[in-house]
Formats: sequence, C-alpha cells, structure tokens
Amino acid sequence: MPETPTVLHVTPILRMFDEYKAKQFYLDYLGFRLAWEHRFEPDMPLYMEVVLGALKLHLSEHYGDCTPGSAIRIEIQNLDAFHARLLSQHHAYSRPGIETTPWQTREVRLTDPFGNRLVFFEPSVN
Repeated sequence: MPETPTVLHVTPILRMFDEYKAKQFYLDYLGFRLAWEHRFEPDMPLYMEVVLGALKLHLSEHYGDCTPGSAIRIEIQNLDAFHARLLSQHHAYSRPGIETTPWQTREVRLTDPFGNRLVFFEPSVN
C-alpha cells in the first residue's frame, strides 16, 4: 500500500493590480511583513510573498495566476487584539466589526483593494 502524503503548508495566491495599494493594505494596515518580491524584468508584473505569523500569502500582478474576488478564511488567536489594532489606525476605507456567526465563530471580514475577501476568525467560546 502506498504511503499517504502529508500536507505541510498551503499558500494562497491572491490577485493584485497595484503594488502601492497592496503594500499599504497588507503591510501597513494588516501588519504583514514583506518576505520577498520578484519581477522577471523591472517593467514586468510583481509577484511577492507577505507573512503574518505562520500565514504566508502570495500576491500576484500576473494575469492568469488567480482570479480577483477570491476569499480565504484565516484562523487567528486573540481576534479582539487584532481587531483593536485595525480600528486604532482609523483606516479611511476599512473599519470592520466583529461578527458572531451561527457556526460558532467570531469573525473580522475584510476586503482588500482588489476585491479579495479575507475572513479572520476564531472559534466562539461557549
């Protein structure tokens, strides 16, 4: 019988259209750090990795890499602290709330400048 593979990591790729807006949202607002960026030539589309804790996201300007308007769910610890940090920035376009869902989670829902949806959640405490 063949050995069962072990999945180690998943790295979502999200579409972006503007390097400045992507960095402003993911680095400045959400608190990710830039791990690396790549272009085949100086005037070519950007592909970069941003990291927040154990979460790695790839952001791509390349046509065909992914579809704008994608959604990902990100389990997080201490959602209240994350939420408070977001609100403390008085972001002009994003002041999310915390929603308690019927499926027993608390969630902060955000949409990036390119229509991608990020749902940060933690299980509700009963």
